[in-house]
Amino acid sequence: MKKFLSIVPRWLPALFIMAVIFAFSSQPSDNLPSFRDWDYFVKKTGHAFEYGLLALSYFHFFKYDPKRYWLSWFLAVTYAMTDEFHQVFTAGRHASFVDVLIFDNLGAFVALLIYFLISRKQTQEIKRV
Repeated sequence: MKKFLSIVPRWLPALFIMAVIFAFSSQPSDNLPSFRDWDYFVKKTGHAFEYGLLALSYFHFFKYDPKRYWLSWFLAVTYAMTDEFHQVFTAGRHASFVDVLIFDNLGAFVALLIYFLISRKQTQEIKRV
């Protein structure tokens, strides 16, 4: 029981982000805001950003273990696929595997890559001191 209770707080960021993604994707298309000329850019950037955060939250769950970068990415992309499937059942929405393959995938990958590069740079700076 003690181990279970130590795991739950590390899952909370991922669960929160998944709930936010689910809430947004449950909105019928008529309820979504329009950003006029910027609509495509804002929405696709949002996809990349939210799945980048999701991948980082999975990585947080794995205690930032460098062996878990790919698993964190995989879980984020898998959730993206299930979310696109979920949108099929939402009025005015459709599944877009382009969103998964390009925006969600790249968002997760780039967020983890940025984390990797920053942590590697910090490690190198500590070794020089």
